[in-house]
Amino acid sequence: MKDRAQLRFGGVRVPRGQTADIRLKISETYTGEDVILPIRVARAKKSGKVGFVSAAVHGDELNGTGIIHDFLSDSPGELLRGTLVLVPVVNVFGFEGNARFMPDGRDLNRSFPGIAAGSLAARVAHTLMREIVLKCDFGIDLHTAAFQRTNFPNVRADLRDPAVRELAHAFGCALVVDGKGPEGSLRRAACAAGVPTIILEAGEPYKIEPSVLEIGADGLRSVLRHFGMLPGAVGKPPFLADIRKTLWVRAAQGGILRFHVAPGDFVDAAQPLASIHSLLGERREVILSPRDGIILGMTTMPGVKPGEPVCHVAIPSRSVAALRRQMDRAKEGLHHRAQSDLATSFSVSDHEAADPDPPPPGQDR
Repeated sequence: MKDRAQLRFGGVRVPRGQTADIRLKISETYTGEDVILPIRVARAKKSGKVGFVSAAVHGDELNGTGIIHDFLSDSPGELLRGTLVLVPVVNVFGFEGNARFMPDGRDLNRSFPGIAAGSLAARVAHTLMREIVLKCDFGIDLHTAAFQRTNFPNVRADLRDPAVRELAHAFGCALVVDGKGPEGSLRRAACAAGVPTIILEAGEPYKIEPSVLEIGADGLRSVLRHFGMLPGAVGKPPFLADIRKTLWVRAAQGGILRFHVAPGDFVDAAQPLASIHSLLGERREVILSPRDGIILGMTTMPGVKPGEPVCHVAIPSRSVAALRRQMDRAKEGLHHRAQSDLATSFSVSDHEAADPDPPPPGQDR
């Protein structure tokens, strides 16, 4: 563990038992003013693990910023041991401009571990790694889906690494998707540097969604309890499914989408996921699930062209029927609320009721 008696962030020493808000310089503006990354460092009196929680590496992904806010406003008390570093917005450039990427057009989450003398994105990544990530024992990076998509809350982690697997399962999310992450991503670079790191993918960009905030804040508390940094019990999801394969189901026809499933739904092979209609209401295609699975993500766009993704289906390593039985035994709770909340971006209708045969030409419905 890296919990030394003295830890410095941005040149500021934070003693044990104290909390400090630090303004970490990451760049400069055209006028030569400092660009600041606000961070909070909370240290317990007792030694323990050092962890970071980061959000908005993509500047339009606001749910993570909201999760950190909720975590701070509903804190269960002071840390019992260890150190927690909170970074509510990493990509302050994108955050200020309502943009996913950096001003140079680069994706910050493809720029890690960064280069001190590289591009703007590479320099910001290098500073974050040097000043925060490499001083930690674990990390949690908070994300949403990309533009015009939504994700049912899921943790993504390299499950081949025992320390990462422990962290992922401690978060208490029902769905854990296995994988190293893309080249240049924060979590992949952190893991390669010996700092086990996971990400939460949940909801849409440009939004702060209530059930996503609750799942995220509960997950942070659960991890800290697992490591003895906070009092209380580790959270338990209604079921736990490790996902080692996912499939994007794509449209073969262009038109207007009618959805028949919502994020988080269990689906059977050949079950209708969505149907595509012409502008005059004639059904052109019914998109079927290729496998038994769980709806991990969906487009939020009502229109679609051939080849565009519609639904992201997770294929669990365990039987979908067994997971569905576990879910049926669970009480109505946060998992169900998240399903309802995330479906507000589009209308979900029954396939048979939504798709009667088109009327004969010249007749009204």
